Amino acid sequence: MPINHALGLDKSNMFDTLLHLPDHIREAVSIGEHAPTWSESPASNRYAVFGLGGSAVGADLLRSYAAATEGLDKLQITVSRGYTAPGWLDADTRVVCSSYSGETEETLSAYDAARKKSKRTLCLTTGGTLAEKAAKHKVPVVFLPSGFQPRCALPFSFFPLLTVMGRSGAWSASTRKRLAADIDETVKVVKKLADVYAEPSTKNPAYALAKGLKGAYPVIYSASERLDVVNVRWRGQIQENAKQVAFGNLLPEMNHNEINGWMFPKGGTKSFKVMHLRDVDDHPRVALRFEALRDIIKKNVGSVIDIQGTGKSLLARTFSLVYLGDWMSWHLAILNGVDPSPVPVIQSLKRVLAGK
Repeated sequence: MPINHALGLDKSNMFDTLLHLPDHIREAVSIGEHAPTWSESPASNRYAVFGLGGSAVGADLLRSYAAATEGLDKLQITVSRGYTAPGWLDADTRVVCSSYSGETEETLSAYDAARKKSKRTLCLTTGGTLAEKAAKHKVPVVFLPSGFQPRCALPFSFFPLLTVMGRSGAWSASTRKRLAADIDETVKVVKKLADVYAEPSTKNPAYALAKGLKGAYPVIYSASERLDVVNVRWRGQIQENAKQVAFGNLLPEMNHNEINGWMFPKGGTKSFKVMHLRDVDDHPRVALRFEALRDIIKKNVGSVIDIQGTGKSLLARTFSLVYLGDWMSWHLAILNGVDPSPVPVIQSLKRVLAGK
């Protein structure tokens, strides 16, 4: 078992949390298998998920994964990051309110708004005010384990929801069986990667990426399908863990605007390092666009590299890339000399909003 070589900086031991991702996936699936579901059978395939930050990424990842997966691709999943419920939400829409702490003010407000429109509400949380509201209104709650940074609880915002949806009849029994096999593959893939990504060695792809990004401006591109949320996740982890600015965009859209902006300021763009998150099932035209994009911008940036996930299933490839980005951002935090867990700027903003 690898030892946390940076415990002096990593005071909350995020290292250990990352190392045990395979166990957390198994635990998250088990939670979903034994959790309550929506109290009434659905009359439609519409889902409205409310959440912010780490509590919303799991739902976003599920939305993207479902859209690209046979048997799940007829689902309509919308993720809302605000205080209100959308106008289209009706009594037949299944609602999910996801707040790891149970205290996210936007989600608490959206919970109140959504309950006025739909009786099919479910909450994902460790407790707090959201759980209290749910108990008062007899709304089912999927209780998550406490003690994680919300962004480190991604398995618990993704897999319980995936499992509960399957149990409630969102897809067929044969699809559920196939997903179970994909989950098994995902656990095996990330378990093999855990020890590799933990070591501070140039043979470790996560560490090598981090070392290359130190002092640079990371830019992450991916297709708008499959890896769009992995793209967001990489940026968010660099920003929160390493406290380093990061940018990104999606293809083909960026080919119609952003691609033209790599000319100026002269010399300044060399500080940017571009990473292409690729998938074997990228649309052929998008794959061609990636090749053309590299040729067009490579002379104006520090580097352009392609990165692909590991595994046969999309689920395994997705989480292997998420895992690589999480470890990369952890190593980058240590190289930057900062503790990856605290987010003091966000806490300062919350105090201002609370009038403190």
